[in-house]
Amino acid sequence: MPILTLVAGGALLNAGVAHGASGASGVQETRAPKPISREAADTRTEQRTVASYWTEARMEAATPIDVLAKRTNGVQFSASVGAPAKGRVSGGSPLTVTPTAPGSAARLAPAQAQQAAAPNSSGTAWTRGGAVTMTTGRIFFTYQGRNASCSGSAVTSANKSVVLTAGHCVKLGGAFHSNWVFVPGYNEGERPHGTWVATRLITTPGWNSREDVNGDMAAAVVAPLDGKLLTDVVGGQGVAFNQGRRQQMYSFGYPASGRYDGSRLIYCSGRAFDDFLLSQGIGLTCNMTGGSSGGPWLLNFNESTGLGTLNSVNSFKYNFSPNWMFGPYFGTEAKAVYEAAQRGDAT
Repeated sequence: MPILTLVAGGALLNAGVAHGASGASGVQETRAPKPISREAADTRTEQRTVASYWTEARMEAATPIDVLAKRTNGVQFSASVGAPAKGRVSGGSPLTVTPTAPGSAARLAPAQAQQAAAPNSSGTAWTRGGAVTMTTGRIFFTYQGRNASCSGSAVTSANKSVVLTAGHCVKLGGAFHSNWVFVPGYNEGERPHGTWVATRLITTPGWNSREDVNGDMAAAVVAPLDGKLLTDVVGGQGVAFNQGRRQQMYSFGYPASGRYDGSRLIYCSGRAFDDFLLSQGIGLTCNMTGGSSGGPWLLNFNESTGLGTLNSVNSFKYNFSPNWMFGPYFGTEAKAVYEAAQRGDAT
């Protein structure tokens, strides 16, 4: 959440969307604060250790980070969502924000309410195939000594090794996660494209310092696998920043709580609407649950090819509306994270 990359006959073909493209929305870019980066498994010995750690049994038993955070910290885990409005964030589906202002649930403007209620596809298994079934995957890691899961997406990049996800899928409660891996194309326990180990984790200054949901995005640089780079194997979705709002979007992920078990790729689609309460993010009508965090939101998505342009990620929900999903607006801070990641050394 690069250049659009088509996968045809095993070859990668660039489709002409520039890295970090700015849309025609007239958004003025400003210099972003430097992203926060931490080394993960940066030696081959560490990478082998992490890869061997993730047995099939451990993956199947991993708890969605959103659910695990609630069990571990309850409502004591708090995140800022920008002045003047404040809220508390706790584990949920994916993260659950509880507004502190009385009656805040009633502040949805009529136009926003109409957008949020527009026809959509909510929480449906993706069965059409295409590139999205290879670029989207489950993420597994250890959080405070417990195994957890999220979702993420491979994106095209200069180093061919970048995965985009949510900030809380790389760091939560003041500490970066360990044993971090990406499993593209995960399907009912199968790992058709291997297990890719992170060498570096990167997030926004806002998420790093105060766990602000406006900055709830992150990137991982993953090591080569069997001598090959990630997007040479699975392809990558495009990425764009500072785009116009309220566009038609598709959201993908691996929800693994409630009615879902994390075994299949699930999607939602509809026209995005602006968050009306505590963040500057965007929303979709979507009932995906914990484990979908970090899954991609795609603009200009082609159902036939499975390709689109990543422009946000699954981030949080409000406690009063489990059928709305919100993601951060991809502006200059998100772009800086991506740029730092694509310059990273995968080895």
